[in-house]
Amino acid sequence: MKLELQIHPLKDWFPNYSKPGLIAGPCSAESEEQMLETAKSIATFYPNAIFRAGIWKPRTRPNTFEGIGDIGLEWMKLVKQQTGLLTATEVATADHVEKCLKAGIDILWIGARTTVNPFSVQAIADALKGIDIPVFVKNPIYPDFQLWAGALERVNNAGIKKIAAIHRGFHSYDNGPFRNSPKWELAIELKASCPELPVFCDPSHIGGTPELIPYLSQKAMDMDMDGLMIETHRNPSVALSDAKQQITPFELKEIISDLQIRSASIENLELQSKLDELRSVIQKLDNELLELLAKRMAVSTQIGEYKRDNNVTILQVAHWKKLIEDSLTNAQSLSLPKDFIKGLYQLIHDESIRRQTDVMNKIIKK
Repeated sequence: MKLELQIHPLKDWFPNYSKPGLIAGPCSAESEEQMLETAKSIATFYPNAIFRAGIWKPRTRPNTFEGIGDIGLEWMKLVKQQTGLLTATEVATADHVEKCLKAGIDILWIGARTTVNPFSVQAIADALKGIDIPVFVKNPIYPDFQLWAGALERVNNAGIKKIAAIHRGFHSYDNGPFRNSPKWELAIELKASCPELPVFCDPSHIGGTPELIPYLSQKAMDMDMDGLMIETHRNPSVALSDAKQQITPFELKEIISDLQIRSASIENLELQSKLDELRSVIQKLDNELLELLAKRMAVSTQIGEYKRDNNVTILQVAHWKKLIEDSLTNAQSLSLPKDFIKGLYQLIHDESIRRQTDVMNKIIKK
C-alpha cells in the first residue's frame, strides 16, 4: 500500500532538528512546580527538545487521575516563557484542539485510544482546518495498519502538512517483556508506504519500564526512525500516572548521550558493491523460498481434499504438535531462534488451515 501524503520536511518545522529529534516531559501535568522543574532540567541538556505533558488523560477506568485539566495549559505557557522549549500535548476532542490553539500550544498529538476511532479523528481534523500546526499521530492501540494510515490521511486532508507518526507499540495478549508489543514490522510498513513521513518512537509506552528504554531507543535509531518521545519526570516515584515507566531528566541525558546514530545512506562504493552482491544472494534465496512455499501449499490443498473426501477434521492436533516439536529441534541444530521458527510455522499453518477450509466448503459438481 502506498500512502499519499503531502508533508513538509521535519527540518522546516522542528527548529535546529538533528537526529534524534527529542520530545520529553512528564506523562501528566501535575503542578506548576513539577512542570517548570522538569522542563528546566530538560532544557539544560537539550534546549532544542519539545516539552510534552498530558493535560487531559484518557484512562481505561474512572476514579483514576484523568489529567489536571485546563489549568495545565497555563503551566505550559510558563514552560515556554521560562525555558524557550516548544510545547506539545495530546488532544482527543475538537474542544481540546480549540483550547490548545488558544493557549498557544506549539504541537498536538493524537493518542492511541483516539486513533482507533475514525469519528474522533475526523472531528479533530475538522477542528484543524485552516490551522498551520504540527500534528503527531500515534498508532492505534491494536495492530491495525489501515487505522493508523487512515488517521494520518484524515489529518493531512484537513490541510495539515506538518505531520508525523509516533510508534508506541500495540496491545496484545502476548507482549513478552514489553508493556506494548513493538511490532516493528508495522512501523516499517508505514515508513515504506510513505518514506517522507517522519516517524518517532515512544519507548516509554512500548517498554513500560525505565530499564527497557535504552534498548528500545537504540533499536528505533537502528530502524532509521527520526526521533524519540520519552516520558520524563522530576521524580517518577510520585508521578500521578505511568510512574513505573518515567525517567528523570538526568537519566534521559544518559540514554540520549549513549545512542549510536548510524547513517541511513551509503557513500562508500566498495561497501555498496558488497551489499549489492549479498542482496542478490538473498533475492535468489527468497525466490527459492517462495517456490518451496507454493509447493508446500499445493500439497496442503491436496491433503484438504483427502480430508474432505474421508470426512476428517482439518485440524490434527497431534500432527501439528509433532511438527512444531521436530521443527524446533531442527531449528536449534541450525542455530535458528525458536521463537522465530515457531512464529513462521504458525503463519504457514494458518494459511494451510485457510486453504483446507476453502476445500472443505467447496461444492463438488457431479
